[in-house]
Amino acid sequence: MARFVLALDQGTTSSRSILFRKNGRIAGVAQREFPQLFPSPGHVEHDPEAIWQSQIRTARAAIKKAKATAADINAIGITNQRETVVLWDADTGKPIDNAYVWQSRITAAQCERLKRKGHEDMVRSKTGLVIDPYFSATKIRALLDKHKLRAAARRGKILAGTIDTFLLYRLTGGAVHATDYSNASRTLLFDIHKLDWDQELLDLFGVPRAMLPEVRDSSGVFGHSDKKLLGAELPIAGVAGDQQAATFGQGCFREGMVKNTYGTGCFLLMNTGERAVESKHGLLTTIGWGIDGKITYCLEGSIFVGGAAVQWLRDGLGILKSSSEVEKLAAKVDDAGGVYFVPAFVGLGTPHWDPYARGAIFGLERGTTRAHIARATVESLAYQTSDVVTAMLQDASLKLKELRVDGGATVNDSLMQFQSDLLGVRVKRPVVSETTALGAAYLAGLGTGFWKSTKDVTDNWALDREFTSSLKPAKRKKLLAGWNRAVERVQGWAE
Repeated sequence: MARFVLALDQGTTSSRSILFRKNGRIAGVAQREFPQLFPSPGHVEHDPEAIWQSQIRTARAAIKKAKATAADINAIGITNQRETVVLWDADTGKPIDNAYVWQSRITAAQCERLKRKGHEDMVRSKTGLVIDPYFSATKIRALLDKHKLRAAARRGKILAGTIDTFLLYRLTGGAVHATDYSNASRTLLFDIHKLDWDQELLDLFGVPRAMLPEVRDSSGVFGHSDKKLLGAELPIAGVAGDQQAATFGQGCFREGMVKNTYGTGCFLLMNTGERAVESKHGLLTTIGWGIDGKITYCLEGSIFVGGAAVQWLRDGLGILKSSSEVEKLAAKVDDAGGVYFVPAFVGLGTPHWDPYARGAIFGLERGTTRAHIARATVESLAYQTSDVVTAMLQDASLKLKELRVDGGATVNDSLMQFQSDLLGVRVKRPVVSETTALGAAYLAGLGTGFWKSTKDVTDNWALDREFTSSLKPAKRKKLLAGWNRAVERVQGWAE
């Protein structure tokens, strides 16, 4: 009898594979980083073959660590970095070029032209998104134009997809070209109300419908893995974009429940139920997941640079040997000493949506040390999250009671405490922090009957630690005022 569900968690800087038991606990995990490619300022690429190899190798390694075989695995779930796109040959499965990553700003000028022509309102009404280089459509167009492939794409000879679609195609030996509602809703090409690729949007962005995947529920059997890959034909039964998967893994099934993931970027999602709430404050309206034909919508705030700022301290400035050192270094000072770091390396996301903003450190004095800069870097994650929460509560007309958190940076107790202080609410960290992978596993296991209902997910959720605010309102107001001044100064810098 199968004991585990395997989650493939394909992230921006690494690929992970995790085997989960029925109680939601981890049985085996493996992770592998892959190269980040920066061919020009503001542009980020990945080698799709490096992604594929890292994902398959970690899957095999995780199975081995759990002392399991393919016979022990009930199903596979896939979760992925969203908006990143790959184009590949339909016959060979070979990528046409590197993947254009969600962080890339290479299509900023294209987006500005579309906005100047007055398309923003139409796009937003159908997709819930803003016209921004972050999303997939302009990346697909750029790749088609670069390689002059539009005619071949119209004939279905060239396929496109987000990373989940590419992995699904490879896993099934080219048998399945599909995605789920959550990933489709991040492309700028999908009508989130009619639940279909929209012809007006396809024409606007110059993307042929024939190259796009079939869109399905997030939970249910998409296909089966090639036996040669993992030792058996395993059902691939769950697919969701990483942030929607994390929201599902956190058990945010009631309207108004909110989670924040602290990863390469930070992403805050609020469940709005069956209502697609239109934002007036720079948030995105997105599909959370689809199960049994029923759609759950979310409001989302997207922060482009979160943990990536800590990586920059390590790789760019060289003041850390490893990212894990940041908490210890930041703890050497009681506060940031008036230093603010706005890590707008690739522009600002929610609620500003400024692709021309750039990073800056403010408030440096002769007495500023590495520790102050480290602390300001950590605190930047909490400040950006606070901006998103403020916008979200204005849209939803709700009062936030608690924030559920996950992702690698949540191991930093100082960050979690500072986040609670800034928001003035309880911050809850679960025992299993790998909720992105866990959400993909739950969706897959629900699709095969390994778990019976979302109640099983709720019952499995367990609290590791709760942080409560101890900051006086006057101090909170002063800190946020300083942050807001810093953010104002970085906007429009690269124009």
